[in-house]
Amino acid sequence: MTETMSRLAGGPLASGTEAPDFTLHSTPDQAVSLRDFRGRPVILAFYPADWSPVCGDQMALYNEILPEFQRYRAELLGISVDGAWCHLAFAQHRRLHFPLLADFEPKGEVARVYQVYRNQDGTSERALYVIDPEGVVSWSYVSPVGLNPGADGILRALENLGGEQTT
Repeated sequence: MTETMSRLAGGPLASGTEAPDFTLHSTPDQAVSLRDFRGRPVILAFYPADWSPVCGDQMALYNEILPEFQRYRAELLGISVDGAWCHLAFAQHRRLHFPLLADFEPKGEVARVYQVYRNQDGTSERALYVIDPEGVVSWSYVSPVGLNPGADGILRALENLGGEQTT
């Protein structure tokens, strides 16, 4: 068992698991719920913290290839334990065009439910989920915290959903 997997007490939620619903703030006065996106694929990108070099590069990559995700009608949601104000500053600085959700209070509650919370440092793993249009986990992956997992796995998972690509 790898070090990452042993920290996760069984690892991320498995394919075929119903994705737990959640509601998190995308701004100090607006919230987003997973159920709002029923009927289309959702990419959940858990990351440890705004402003870290690897997280910044990962979110910038996803922002750059956002049109590829949108070809599958997929919605991308970034999630970390940072607060909404921090997310707003980070998103503005990096010119991100997708929501960053604050898993801030209770700290890491959604990361815990998705089995990707890091108790040892109070952040989440660098974890990816693709949720199918019916709200079921179709793919999950946990990357080492210091490595950008890229987007190939996400794109393969979206392809495997067999959904309509828009042109």
